[in-house]
Formats: sequence, structure tokens, C-alpha cells
Amino acid sequence: MKNHLAAAMFAVTAVLCGAGAAASAAEPPPASAFFKRPAVRAPKLSPSGRYLAIQAAGKGDRVWLAVLDLQDLRSPKFIAGFNDADIATHHWISEDRLVFDVSDSPDGTTSVGGQGLWAVDREGGNVRQLIKTDKPFLTTATLIADRRLEANWVLHSVPPALDGSEIVVKRRPWMSENAATGVQLARLDTRTGLTRTLSEGIPDHSRSWLLDWRGEPRVIDTLNQGRSRLYRRDEAGRWQPWYDDDPQQRRHPWPIWWGPDGLMLGEQGHGGFGAVFRLDPDSGRAVGEPLISTAGYDFTGRLLSEPGSGRLLGVRFETDAPGTVWLDPTMKAYQADIDARLPGSVNLIECLRCVQASHLIVTALSDVRPPLYFLYKTAEKQLQPLAGGRADLPRAAMGQRDYHRIRARDGLEMPVLVTQPAAGLKGRAPTIVLVHGGPYMRGTHWAWEAEAQFLASRGYLVLEPEFRGSTGYGFAHFRAGWKQWGLAMQDDLADTLAWAVKQGWADPGRACIMGASYGGYAAMMAAVTQQDLFKCAINWVGVTDIGLMSSIHWSDFSEEWKQYGMKRLVADPDTDAEQMKRTSPLQRAGEIRMPLLMAYGGEDWRVPLKHGSAMKAALRADQSLEWVVYPDEGHGWFNLKTNEDFWGRVERFLARHLAAAD
Repeated sequence: MKNHLAAAMFAVTAVLCGAGAAASAAEPPPASAFFKRPAVRAPKLSPSGRYLAIQAAGKGDRVWLAVLDLQDLRSPKFIAGFNDADIATHHWISEDRLVFDVSDSPDGTTSVGGQGLWAVDREGGNVRQLIKTDKPFLTTATLIADRRLEANWVLHSVPPALDGSEIVVKRRPWMSENAATGVQLARLDTRTGLTRTLSEGIPDHSRSWLLDWRGEPRVIDTLNQGRSRLYRRDEAGRWQPWYDDDPQQRRHPWPIWWGPDGLMLGEQGHGGFGAVFRLDPDSGRAVGEPLISTAGYDFTGRLLSEPGSGRLLGVRFETDAPGTVWLDPTMKAYQADIDARLPGSVNLIECLRCVQASHLIVTALSDVRPPLYFLYKTAEKQLQPLAGGRADLPRAAMGQRDYHRIRARDGLEMPVLVTQPAAGLKGRAPTIVLVHGGPYMRGTHWAWEAEAQFLASRGYLVLEPEFRGSTGYGFAHFRAGWKQWGLAMQDDLADTLAWAVKQGWADPGRACIMGASYGGYAAMMAAVTQQDLFKCAINWVGVTDIGLMSSIHWSDFSEEWKQYGMKRLVADPDTDAEQMKRTSPLQRAGEIRMPLLMAYGGEDWRVPLKHGSAMKAALRADQSLEWVVYPDEGHGWFNLKTNEDFWGRVERFLARHLAAAD
């Protein structure tokens, strides 16, 4: 591991001081400005709040780990970095020690098979590799004893005490292993490399673990043959069956927090939406009325607690935007002061031992700019800029983003995130319906987002519907999407466009549909069945045939998902064969007449390249098609050069096919 401190030091110092060249106001920012990594990211405070660890651009645009002493604010000290990979995530273990892992490099020169894991002291000494990667040049193991774990291990969590050298690591089974092996946990000493298993006597098919406020395992969730079974550890340390449940349609509360004095909290439906209740620690059943509910949304977030004591300080949640409710009066006062100084943004406080910390990190979120980071000195109540300013992404080039609730044709309420063109709405605008992947997930978030803002900067109105099947908006909304690929889910996209046309915002003669993964499938189905609505379709890494999802054996879909989840939520090849044929862009390729742009990753294990190549071969000989394969990419674009090329193609493609009539 070689550090090049001098070159990297200047890069960080310049960013922390707000340096940067202004973008030209005459034209929108280039694609690289939207999709490049920020020069400084992921600021994290040590437990006391005195030291700040950041990821920063170093030599050769590699991301390195640096630490600042906030008492004197001298230049950051780089403590870890590689010539051939980027640091991906980092965490404080204690006031004096951190762990970090790595990722591929964005210039495409290095692909890392396995995240690895390293530990390092705050001053840069005592580096130890804890988990292997597939790259020998990342190895720092001693010749005396190689205690590194294999590459299928990853960091699970850092114990909340934050005063030792141990972490919790998770072993994921290899694809070649028996599925019953499940996910295992162990404690790992970052100074010695020694591990202590937490998996003795665990049930088969373990999938996820709930640790208590001290970091001790309490609950294990298993998944087998389409059923979820939870196990609870008894006082003797043995795992006992607790209850069975439906993994998609949970009837029993789902435990999310095990605090001191037996306080147990969990999530359960209330009025159609997930809410947080106090649970009986023996039966696991909800007690009384909900403690946390977010009207119109399932509770999505986490509980904020004090390391060491487990005392609850507050709740982080997301509705139309993220937010925090503090229970602790000191933190509540800090939040009010910060919000008064930073109006117009959502301000999230990050800390470890929050109440006693000398400094807090504030992440200021907005829809029209990337996140800004601030440092808040608790004693003096001083707020100062830290990083995040982007002169190459001027406010004038961004579009305002707002959620709207609309009605689908069958009356189902559906959220839609609307990003206005950068210059604002001045009559009907050319429109993009941008369809999220998953599809069973929440696909949109209000804060600044590169893809939508890139399109808005080019003058497009961007509509991002949370179509039925999306999660986070109540069980009924999720349930309405079961087995509706290409059917009611597709109608929701048409209804979104029709609503925007009715508002006077969208030009019905200049609309295109685009998306990745499931979004790519929806774009291809629109090319088959909605040619009266859309002038063109863009699909990247998209499914083109539901049958291929189960018949391709080299994808990373598990057999459990193929046999149970997919058959229930998507389609069953044995009973839904006719529906699968009707909703297959591949089998209906000859019906397509609109221009297409299709892009795939050569290393995609989620939606293998065959989805794209088979579709390409099935199209008519005279089909208007722009086709590109990025050999080193997976399920989505990581490399900056790929993003520059792809989004350049998107810009030119849309300009050709959505140009205003003469």
C-alpha cells in the first residue's frame, strides 16, 4: 500500500476551501459533472467528535482515507490509500482506529472481486488486512500468520461501545454452497485478526440478524421454501423457534430494535402503512398504539441511540423527504439552531456519541444541488462549511423537484416525483418518463439526483412514477403490483404521462420512456404496446423476457427467489405461460416501430447480456436501433467513461427524436 500524500493533500485542501472553476452559463454542464465522484465524500466523526475521517481524491483520482484534527484544522493527514483501487466505505471503531474496504476504480483500470477489509490507526499506523480480495497487490498480510478471512466475508457492523478493537463481520455463502448454510456472523479483533464465532447452533437458511443495543445477537430471520421463520436466542444462548411468517405479506410485527431493560420495538401495519410499535419481548406482539407513524408512508428509517447506554436519542425517517425527530432535548436544540441557519434544505445531523460530541457533521440536502457538508461546534454553536460546493453544477442548470399524488385509472393513488426543466415550466415541455428498477422497492427520493437533473438540464420534464408494486407506500400499493409486469404496472406509466399532459406541463407529441433493469423492461414493453404515447424508448441493463429470468442459470438470482418469490410476484412459468408471452418484449419484438437505444454490461450477473443480445436479434431488420455493450460493466454503470459515453448517447438520441416540429 503506497501513499502519495503531497499530491492528494492539495486536492483535499482546495475542496475544503471551496475552490473550483465555474461552469459556463451558456450551455448545460457536461455529463462528467453529473456523474463524477465528489472530491470529498462520507465525512464521519470519531466518537468524541474531535477527529473527522473523509474520503478524498488523491493521486490518479483514486479515493483515499484522510483524517483531520478539528481542534487545529491543519491539513488533512492521509492514512490509507491504494494505487489500484478506491476506498469505498469507512467506519470508526474507536477514537483511535478505523476500518475501510475498497471498490473498483472509476476509470475502469481495476476490477476488485471482493470488498476486502482493512483496519488502520488514526495516525496511519498498524495497518492490517482483515478480509481478502482477489487482487494480490492489495495484500498486506504478515508471513507469520495469515488470518485474513476469505472474500465472501464483509463488515456487518461496529459494536456500539466504540471503545475497543472488535467489529462484527458477516459471511455470505458461496453460490456453490448448500443454500442451508445461510449467513453467519463473527466478532473480529482488528489488531490481531482473531475471530470469535457468533454462529454456534444457529438455524439453517439464516438470512438476517438483529443485534441488541450492546451488539449481541438476539433474533435471526431464515428464509426457506417461501416462508420466513424467526428464531430468538434464549437466556442460555440457544436459538429457539419464535414464529413463522409470510416474507412478502408479513402478519407478525417485524423486530427492528432491542434496547436496554427489555425494550423491544418492531414494525407492523397500521391503517394500511407500516408503523413502529412497542413489542412484548416474549410473544413479539405489538402493545398499544404506534409510537412512530408516518401518514401516507411506511416507516422507513432508523433509531438513533447513545452508544454504551442504548438510550434512544431520536428517529431518522423518510416521507417525501428525509427528516429527524429528536427525543433528547440537547439534540433537539442543536437541530433547531442548525435549521434556522440553513433554511431551504433538509439538515441531517451525523454523530456517534452525539450529546457529548465537541463537533457534529451536518449534511444539508436539497433538490437542486448535491449535498453540502457543514461542521457544527457544539460549545460555541458555530456552523462552518466543510465540503460539497460544486461550481461545475450551477443552480441555474437544475430543475425543481416535487412529489405529487395522482390517481391511476382504477383509482389507485400513486406518488410521482416531478423534476421541472432547468429553466422552469414555460408551457408544454418535451417529457421523459423515467422508470425505476427493482421493481419492488422505493425508487425515488427527493434530494438531488444525477440522472433526473442531467435530463432537466437539457430542457426535459422528468416524471418518475412510484407505480404499483413499489414499496414504502403501504401494503396495498405493493400488493397491487403482484403479477402485473406489462399490465397494470405498465398502465400506471401511461396514466402518469396523461396526468402531466392534463396539467399543461407535458407535450403529448414529444415524450420518451427510459429506465434500467425493470425500468428497461417497462421501456421495451412501452415500445410494444404504447407506441401511441411515446416516440422513443431507452433501455439499459433491462429485462426483455420474464422467462429468461428463471431459465438463465448464470444470473445471481437465488433458487429460493426463482422458485417462490418470482413465481408469486412476477409470474409462474407453469401457470402463467400465456401471460408471460403477452408481456414479453422479446417475443413481441416484431411489433416495435419506435426508435430504440439499448445498452448492456458485459459483466452483468443480475440481467445477463443475453437479455439484450436476444432482443437485438429478434428485432426487424429495418428497426431503428442504437446498440452498445460496455464489456467491463455490470448491472449499471460505475466507470465515469461509461457514464460520459452513455449519457452523451442519451442526449443525442433524445435530441433527434423529441425535436420540436418546424
